[in-house]
Amino acid sequence: MSRRLTCLLTGVLLLVGCSGTPEPPPEATPSAEPPGPSDGPPAPSTAPPAPPAPPALDVAVVADGLDHPWDVAQAPDGTLLVDERAGGLTAVLPDGAVQEVAADFDDLFADGETGLMGLVLDPAFDQNRRFYTCQGRQDGGTRSIAVVAWTVDPAWRTATRVADPLLGGIPVNERSGRHGGCRLRFDPSGALLVGTGDNAVGTNPQDLASLAGKVLRIDAATGRPAPGNPFADRGGATAYLWSYGHRNVQGLAVRPGTDQVYAAEQGTDRDDEATLVRAGGNGGYDPAGRGGYDESVPMTDPALPDVLPATWASGAPTIATCGATFLDGDQWQGYEGLLLLAVLKDQGVLALRVAEDGRLVEQFRLPELEGTYGRIRTVQQGGDGALYVTTDNGGAGDVLLRVTPRP
Repeated sequence: MSRRLTCLLTGVLLLVGCSGTPEPPPEATPSAEPPGPSDGPPAPSTAPPAPPAPPALDVAVVADGLDHPWDVAQAPDGTLLVDERAGGLTAVLPDGAVQEVAADFDDLFADGETGLMGLVLDPAFDQNRRFYTCQGRQDGGTRSIAVVAWTVDPAWRTATRVADPLLGGIPVNERSGRHGGCRLRFDPSGALLVGTGDNAVGTNPQDLASLAGKVLRIDAATGRPAPGNPFADRGGATAYLWSYGHRNVQGLAVRPGTDQVYAAEQGTDRDDEATLVRAGGNGGYDPAGRGGYDESVPMTDPALPDVLPATWASGAPTIATCGATFLDGDQWQGYEGLLLLAVLKDQGVLALRVAEDGRLVEQFRLPELEGTYGRIRTVQQGGDGALYVTTDNGGAGDVLLRVTPRP
């Protein structure tokens, strides 16, 4: 598989912010007497400051020759680590060099939507060189999805499994790989979140004993359920659960400065969703009708217990949302605080502005990425403040992009 650095910068200047002219304040009612000598001129009215203008974005291809890159993470030294669905790890070093990271994927089960998927670095990566992947796994005649812990050498040449698996036994659709999840992110407490798919099995989302169709929360050091999980003491439920009732969690994003976690899911023939998840919440998907996998049911059924209302839903048709991230930092100007969703089918990046309570305030598409690079699998802000984007077009024609706001 070829890897080469491409230093082409493609800056596209679009999206000019606009705002209406505010109405002047109503005139004050005259007083019965003219102002006395001690009265000064009326205080000027203070209008709220205008919101920062949206920035133009510069887009650079930092690695190409990739095949279905699924996720990307940035190390403290600036190195970018990318994985590919059919197996393989690639490092982009701080000097721009692109190199393969040798790793053993002999047990990889890759079919349809399942393969090597989510990737995240340990919060203490600088000390322990540890990272995590989520993959389809074939062990003899048994297939499943597993979270694996690795370490990588300082030269970014070789990755070695150190917890194999860290968490195993996540169900997989053995026939087609459909709805395999699987996004990994750390929450503010340091627990590892695992977004899983329902494997296209109707009973899985609402089954509290199943790891499928859930957001799981685990201790990354031990693989055990993280302290504080809501179903730890409930009979008939697995202690790993954080939320349930999901169709296929392919995006997780933690809102900076808060403990809020948003999940992104793909809908059936309607309603891709972004949802503010909480402990014990129900994503609202229950396709167990008529004894099979009934995809005619709502993505979020408000009649179900503990249901989590969607912050955003696509309606019909769907656009196939996937990875998610928040933009944080003054350099993003009018884009700061946006929740971004990668868009596969409709090819681009969707931006959502959400209120503190999870209500949708605004939505629009980033014009510089609209239909220009094909299907977008992942959006992730790096530690350097840039936005990193992976495409998902296949055939070794995929790229890793670096997106930065123009000053």
